[in-house]
Amino acid sequence: MTKIISKEEKEKLFKHIDENYSSRHIALDPKGYFLIQVNQEQNELVVEQFSNNIDEKGIAKDPKTGKALKCTNGEKRAPINIFKGKTAKEVGIQLTEGKPPFPISKLDHALYLGRELQKAEDCLINGKPYIQD
Repeated sequence: MTKIISKEEKEKLFKHIDENYSSRHIALDPKGYFLIQVNQEQNELVVEQFSNNIDEKGIAKDPKTGKALKCTNGEKRAPINIFKGKTAKEVGIQLTEGKPPFPISKLDHALYLGRELQKAEDCLINGKPYIQD
């Protein structure tokens, strides 16, 4: 027989599971990385794609300089693509359907973006700030 657990117990369990999966190694997508933003004024999700080169050690390098990309280096890079839509589904379809070439080459990357887009849509609907994982 399955035990029914409280909302608080579920939240604690789900947080533990999520943290466990978040600590695993993830190989970077050679097609680039994405930054997701919520634009409350325009009532839309904005997804910018940035290029990178992955070296033999799996480190993302700036295609122009060859230097390792840092999360906070103060530089503003120009996106190679921008996708916009009102819903996670609308943007997700832009990223995964239609005429190739597609901006994503790894299935785990597509799943991650889908989760993040759904989270961003919830923030858009509820007027909350969005922080990308």
